Amino acid sequence: MSILIDHTSRVLVQGITGRNGRFHTQQMLAYGTRVVAGAKPGTRAEQDGVPIFPTVAEAVAATAADVAIVFVPGGGAAEAILESAEAGLRLIVAITEGIPVLDMVQVLRYLEGRPTRLIGPNCPGLITPGQCKVGIMPGGIHLPGPVGVVSRSGTLTYEVVAQLTALGIGQSTCIGIGGDPLLGTSFLDVLELFEEGGAERMTKPVVAYVAGRSAPPGKRMGHAGAIIEGGRGTAAEKIATLQAAGIAIAASPATIGQTVAARLRPPG
Repeated sequence: MSILIDHTSRVLVQGITGRNGRFHTQQMLAYGTRVVAGAKPGTRAEQDGVPIFPTVAEAVAATAADVAIVFVPGGGAAEAILESAEAGLRLIVAITEGIPVLDMVQVLRYLEGRPTRLIGPNCPGLITPGQCKVGIMPGGIHLPGPVGVVSRSGTLTYEVVAQLTALGIGQSTCIGIGGDPLLGTSFLDVLELFEEGGAERMTKPVVAYVAGRSAPPGKRMGHAGAIIEGGRGTAAEKIATLQAAGIAIAASPATIGQTVAARLRPPG
């Protein structure tokens, strides 16, 4: 089943007039996403058929936007996230990388107990194939179907999707949760959404790939690499834990699609 976004989602773009904001707004529109508004302080205009408002609150009042995507540079991104949360948007997708960690501490503290969900920061966003794309991922590689995808790595997300699509295995929703130390949404959060009842009671088959097997102790290697302290948190330890829970583990990035196909295949 799809989660978080679908054909009814109404998207607002913060940072819509910047180079990245404008380019990816055009890509989202081309995919069929309902981009209904942009927001930039002191600006009232129109760009690519999308009205731009000086505040998020005014944009929401005029367009009933319920999802925000943030392309604001790192120094102002936390303020942009907070503005969308204060305006009552149910979902905020922060593409921005380089947001100061202390800024994210304040953002996450503000969001505690509120109905707004944050995806990211430093993430590619999410897509429900054939319905809505809120992010920077290439839409053409996706295929509607039953398999949900979640990853910390944007590039690995695209690789997994491309493999699944090549095998004729469609996706329900694909989410890149981001590579920063402090994130709005975790793997467990996404699994709970896919399961509709809590990840501790997963009834759906799960396939995992754990990157960072070559990470030396105490080092983070890339967005998906593990931080290893005191022998805990190693890739080997994670793999053993996942296998003990009955989760199939892909041996390498190149075999993720095949591992999913095998897990979906009826017994016998």
